[in-house]
Amino acid sequence: MTLKLYRHALSGHAHRAELALSLLGLPHELVDVDLAARAHKTPEFVARHPFGQLPLLEDDGHPVWDSTAILVYLASKYDATGRWLPQDPAGRAAVQGWLSVASSLIAYGPAAARLVTVFGAPFNADEVIARAHGLFKVMEGELARRPFLVGDHATLADIAGYSYIVNAPEGNVDLAPYPALRAWLGRVEALPGFVPFKTTAAGLRAAV
Repeated sequence: MTLKLYRHALSGHAHRAELALSLLGLPHELVDVDLAARAHKTPEFVARHPFGQLPLLEDDGHPVWDSTAILVYLASKYDATGRWLPQDPAGRAAVQGWLSVASSLIAYGPAAARLVTVFGAPFNADEVIARAHGLFKVMEGELARRPFLVGDHATLADIAGYSYIVNAPEGNVDLAPYPALRAWLGRVEALPGFVPFKTTAAGLRAAV
């Protein structure tokens, strides 16, 4: 088995995949891609990922792209316990729902707010920050009732949600009003094999 993850250290999408590899205990190689040099847009890279984006996973040379697709791939192939991606229809649907949240509400809320401060993206900061708080209010209610997003133990749902939420303060999204959400972040960080997401001195973290 040769698992190779092409990533950028500040990409939350890439961190999702790295976190999954580590939590599943899968030996892997990390390959840093120079975004500034547009290494992800070379013909060689686009031949493996048609959209020329990160992350990209290679499993014995087989390319898998899109961060949530990578999570599903890893759990489907390498997690015989069914812990990370439940096999029952209700459990699988619940995880899929949160994977969709990761690709929509998280991407256009806390992730977009962070893109403004860390990468200078031209989003309306007030709009994406408000969207993040709207999401976090819903998650606060959900996590006040259970320790993880889909139940009593961590699943792919938690892996997909963690990275951009823990670094939401970099996008000027304050996590202080959400104690249940912050407790959940701590539970994810306590999982065996956890690897942290690199932080920057941006947004609310600039004053820390």
